[in-house]
Parts: sequence; structure tokens; C-alpha cells
Amino acid sequence: MSWRVLVSAPYMLPVLGEFRPRFEQAGVEVFAADVRERLGEEELLPLVAEIDGAICGDDQFTERVLRAAPRLKVISKWGTGIDSIDVRAAALLGIRVCNTPDAFTDPVADTALGYVLCFARRLPWMDGDVRRGLWLKPDAVALRECTLGVVGVGNIGRAVVRRARAFGMKMLGTDIKPVDAAFVEETGLKMVPFETLLAESDFVTLHCDLNSTSFHLIDDAALSHVRPAAYLVNTSRGPVVEEAALARALAEGRLAGAALDVFEVEPLPAESPLRAFENCLLAPHNANCGRAARARVHETTIDHLLAALRETE
Repeated sequence: MSWRVLVSAPYMLPVLGEFRPRFEQAGVEVFAADVRERLGEEELLPLVAEIDGAICGDDQFTERVLRAAPRLKVISKWGTGIDSIDVRAAALLGIRVCNTPDAFTDPVADTALGYVLCFARRLPWMDGDVRRGLWLKPDAVALRECTLGVVGVGNIGRAVVRRARAFGMKMLGTDIKPVDAAFVEETGLKMVPFETLLAESDFVTLHCDLNSTSFHLIDDAALSHVRPAAYLVNTSRGPVVEEAALARALAEGRLAGAALDVFEVEPLPAESPLRAFENCLLAPHNANCGRAARARVHETTIDHLLAALRETE
């Protein structure tokens, strides 16, 4: 038996040639999509009519797209988040959805703490000053003097807590799900309500899934609780932060700064007001970057795809 598979995961596309022999041996005909960051619904519709499987990134596999793919048996997500896939519709249509949980815990946790260090120690700004011929010595703080608020204490949130503990930070956590009591005791993490965390943290780092409870979690109301000297870090999902509200808080001095690896629209539009703030660090959704992690996800994503296709034989 042979299958036809669409590959649209941006991180796999550049190295797809390495895996073509494996696909061919398994009887899989692969075709690559032309994609920069992700495919929208209208871009997917012409591609899915004759596919049996897909290896995707954050592409919009809506119910409309899924119903336009009568042969589709499996969507193997390259990475963890599946919020761009209508999993309810997929289940109704008998389409299996696979992902790779805990795929990028270490790189994302490193990135989040890296941003905290940048803000605390003023590293990017001192570099910029020296390059402009200035010899300024801005105030900085040691992390031991600071409180870190972790929103979402899952795999990545716990990894951030462990890193912050090594720096001697006071740590607050909040989550809609119970957090393992042994982990809380081991690390000294204090679980508090969301508003309390916002009010008491010097740094707030977001590590929650994107769902109905987290969409625009950080909005005007949430930001009204944050102290003006605090910093926000988002390496989770772009729509967790309402960017218009964040821009207002930065413009009005109600927040000391922000670091964003993810955005409501990606790539970040040229007209985004966030580009104007020197105290807003921006990155191209790359917190998951790590050679070993990516290699594991390539293999796992293919394993999931092939296993699901074989189950349909």
C-alpha cells in the first residue's frame, strides 16, 4: 500500500531530503508545501483533497479543511501545541491527531530564563550603549533579589522553576490544574491565585496552553494588577497576550518591559506597535530551537505518522 503525505512543518522542510529514503521504504509519497511560518485555511484547502496524512506545524486544520480531506487518516504535529487543529472535528471524522509532548522543555525554559537575565542584568541595553560610544552603568538586580511568577506549571513551567531555584529566586506559581505537591515542596514554589502572582512578581513568565481559558489571559484587566517595575515574558502562544493591551501598558509606563517569542499574528506585522518599544524584546518564534530536540521531534513525528497509517491497512 502507498500513501500520500503533505509536509508543511517549517522546521522539517529544510531537512526533508534526509528522510525521503525512509518515507519511500514505507510506501509514502511525500510532497512539500510552500510555507513560511504556517498555512491558513484557504492555503490548505487546495492541498488536502488527496492526502492520507500530514506532518504539520501550526497550520489551520479547521473543520472545513478536515472535511475537504476525505482520505486523511492522521495529522502528525511537529511539536507540542495542537491548538491550530480542530481536534473535535478530527475525532468525529476518524482522523488521528498526534503530537510530541515535552518536546522542547529545555530550550524553551532556557529562553525564558535568558530573558529574565537580560532584563535583570540589562545586558542588551549595555551592549547597545557601548556600541554607540556610551559608557553608562545602569542599575541592575541579582535574581536572588527577585520574585518570579510562573503562569502554567506544566513541563516547561516546572523546568523554569528548577532553573530559577538555582539562582535563588522567590517563586510563585499559578495553574488551573493541580500541581504535584512533591514538586512544590521540593522547589519551594508557592502556589497562589493568578491576580496575586501578577501583583507580587518582578518577572511574569507564561507557560500555558492556548485554549478557551488562556486566550487573551494577559489583557487590560490582568495588566492592571502588575507592578510598573515588572517584566512580562511570553514563550507560550501568541494569543495568550492581547498585544493591544500590552502596547498600552508599555506606552503608559505600567510595565517595565516585555519579551515575546510568539505573537497573535506571525510573522509579526510591520505595523505592530510593539516594534517601537526599546524595552520590548522580540524573537521569531524560535524559543524551541535546539539541535538535539529538533532531531528527536523529526524522528518522533515520522514515527507517529507511519504507525497511524499502518494501523489503517
